Amino acid sequence: MRNQIQLNDEELEMIQKVCVTKRLRKNQYLLQEGDVWRFNAFIINGCLRTYSINDKLQEHIINFAIENWWIGDRESLLNGTPSRFNIDAIEDSEVLLISKENFKMLMKSIPQFQELVNLIIERSFAASQDRINNSISLNAEEKYTRFLEKQPQIAIRVPQHMVASYLGITPETLSRIRKQSLKK
Repeated sequence: MRNQIQLNDEELEMIQKVCVTKRLRKNQYLLQEGDVWRFNAFIINGCLRTYSINDKLQEHIINFAIENWWIGDRESLLNGTPSRFNIDAIEDSEVLLISKENFKMLMKSIPQFQELVNLIIERSFAASQDRINNSISLNAEEKYTRFLEKQPQIAIRVPQHMVASYLGITPETLSRIRKQSLKK
């Protein structure tokens, strides 16, 4: 976060006082479906995923997040409702947790923090629109190509069956697409 905004010592100390560091082992939950999400989480290192599980016990990955990204369930945080999602670590990870109340206080007290939050929200909204458009407009091969172009750092860190879930295709389809692209 520090490399994204300029902070003076007092502002940095204010942020450090309200942050709680949480270490997660691979496969450990940060949030489980049914729990109420109460934090904003900033990833210091590692890789996490947000996903749901349907009645047929199929995973549907909504999001991946890596270093210097934020993760959480916005709806649960804003409304105080039980989460529909799980968030767990794909690899050993470390996150900073900031409670909802402390996050609001930081946004009021540190103008650059507020600007950063607004920028993140704008980018997240644009990325969500792009993801929705891709999922309804592109075929499986195009979805995978776009994923590799937009998120190459995630593509090399995440197991292929998770990439397939994120793209809304079967692992077999992804395997076929990957084999065909190697032949080209």
